[in-house]
Amino acid sequence: FGHKIYIIEDASHALGSQYKNTQVGSCAYSDMAVLSFHPVKHITTGEGGAVLTNNASLHQKLRIFSSHGISKDSNSPQVKNKPWYYEQVELGHNYRITDIQCALGLSQLKKLDSFVSRRREVVNRYNEAFAQVDHLHTPFESDNCNSNFHLYVLLFDFKKIGIERNQLMTDLLSKGVQTQVHYIPVHTQPYYRKHYKTNWGDFPKAENYYQRCLSLPLFPAIADEEVSKVINSVKTGIQR
Repeated sequence: FGHKIYIIEDASHALGSQYKNTQVGSCAYSDMAVLSFHPVKHITTGEGGAVLTNNASLHQKLRIFSSHGISKDSNSPQVKNKPWYYEQVELGHNYRITDIQCALGLSQLKKLDSFVSRRREVVNRYNEAFAQVDHLHTPFESDNCNSNFHLYVLLFDFKKIGIERNQLMTDLLSKGVQTQVHYIPVHTQPYYRKHYKTNWGDFPKAENYYQRCLSLPLFPAIADEEVSKVINSVKTGIQR
């Protein structure tokens, strides 16, 4: 239709993953990629994130947007004659993270490969332990994908197991195993129900996934003994 459609890749959970031997975030299939450095992500700066691009024009715009829409080109005649000179060329915001946060992020980035490797070790143990458990489905990787496994999500058939998810989560928590549900379907949130008139039943596959999912502890510092504890606690909790 004569329009330029920009592809923005949400890679907030995917840093360290690969698709067809290409790093996620390299913008091989997108114009920009967005990363999150929240404390629970693969690397952290405490908070904040980053936008990646291989496009020089977009890169310049992103830099301007991140600093109140201000441009200060040191090569321009105005700046050469007036060192204090700057121009607000866009309506931007203060999106800059601090130098201290960046230093933390750079040190974490050096450890990314080891973080991902440890996560995959834990995932392999979980998969081996739960592969033959009835009414339970383990995660898998699609062809041409190498996942960083940001989360380890099991899918339960709670009705056939004969236990409610809340009951299992409470039982696991009493044993020192904290689990979580990732995530509540977006279309069930009040904002979308109000503004887009969405309702339960509109997206049955997302809803089915939500009703069955449960995330187990997964982080690089988890000890082998803790992994064994998680495995044994889950098996005990569903095999009553």
